[in-house]
Amino acid sequence: MPHPAAAASGKLPFVVWVLAGGTFLMGTTEFVVAGILPDIAPDLGVTVSHAGLLVTAFAVGMIVGGPVMALATLRLPQRLTLVLALTVFAAGHVVAALTSSFTVVMAARFVTALATGAFWAVGFVIATAAAGPADATRAVSVMMGGLTLANVIGVPAGSLAGHVAGWRGLFWTLAALAALAAATIGRFLPRTEQRARVSVRGEIRALRQGRLWLALTAAVLIMGGVLAAYTYITPLLTDRAGIPVGAVPLVLVVFGAGALGGTVVGGRFGDRRPMATTIPAAAATALVLIALIPLSTTPAAAVVLIFLMALTGFTINPVVTALAVRFAGDAPTLTSALTTSAYNTGIAAGSALAGQALASSFGVTGPALVGAVFTGLTLLPLIALAVTAKRDVTRTVARSTGEAQMPAPRQDATATGTVLASAHPRHRP
Repeated sequence: MPHPAAAASGKLPFVVWVLAGGTFLMGTTEFVVAGILPDIAPDLGVTVSHAGLLVTAFAVGMIVGGPVMALATLRLPQRLTLVLALTVFAAGHVVAALTSSFTVVMAARFVTALATGAFWAVGFVIATAAAGPADATRAVSVMMGGLTLANVIGVPAGSLAGHVAGWRGLFWTLAALAALAAATIGRFLPRTEQRARVSVRGEIRALRQGRLWLALTAAVLIMGGVLAAYTYITPLLTDRAGIPVGAVPLVLVVFGAGALGGTVVGGRFGDRRPMATTIPAAAATALVLIALIPLSTTPAAAVVLIFLMALTGFTINPVVTALAVRFAGDAPTLTSALTTSAYNTGIAAGSALAGQALASSFGVTGPALVGAVFTGLTLLPLIALAVTAKRDVTRTVARSTGEAQMPAPRQDATATGTVLASAHPRHRP
């Protein structure tokens, strides 16, 4: 899907911004439920802890469903896949808003997660193709910026709307917005023929690359590290830093601003210097999380460190996503879905271990310690990627130099033959 004008002017194609809008909507619906569980639980006749399974169902749907839906829709045109995903997304919210059964609502959340996984998998491929190789990481950062804005704006606004209009009213609103997004994508996304001739076997074959799994491992670890600390940041802020409970949402906005800034930084510099961008960012994130343990005793220090944690941690996400899609070559759809699954796997693993650390003798600093370990381990796959890239460059240069030096005696003969052939064109072989 070439966009030469956009590439020439340095501006991203409009379709990238449309896809970012869809990501914002789906990111909002993924996380907003956690803020309205006290409203959902009594209406469906379950406890708040039991209602938390709605969050789990969505996470499982994203982890498992993304790759499955990527393969299931491989033969469909990309625009049709996105429109169908948004349509199913809207239908899932309508079903949830109409039922009084908790089981049906949980099933609707799972199906909605499947649609979200399909949208993100295809959306990342479209965004990188539309932007071109020079701006692929920037396009990914814009799409992921939609997810970040969902946490900064969409989730707080959605939670407020859920408290005021009821959770069913919120679900009706999300369904209407999804229908609008489907119509917008159907209108502005260029019509394409059936997707490139890549079979399921070809998509799976692309997974054999070691570099791809290094990028996916980095995605799991960095997201697991940052979200381990973020999931239980409220006890740290209130019990250790002395920040009032009412001021915690403002600190979360600061985190969201840092995450948005990191996504922009990664998108800006990741295309030209991916390893020089990600390796220092991972090291800085680990150091910030370590510093959060002794220095989070004052409100100012805690807020600054949380901002820096988000800024450095989220710098890595668009870069490793774009690298994974690039490593997949002509079969990027399944890889894109696996990247989304990797982030959700990191979130699940990091938050689970952080919860255990919180209940241990480490107390409120335990999640930050878990986060520091995760982000420190992120350096391993990133350094391995850098070494692999350097080795490939060295081999290419050595091969090119050898080819240039070996045929020196024959070059004269070849040149002579070329001159003779040009002088006697009728006798060319």
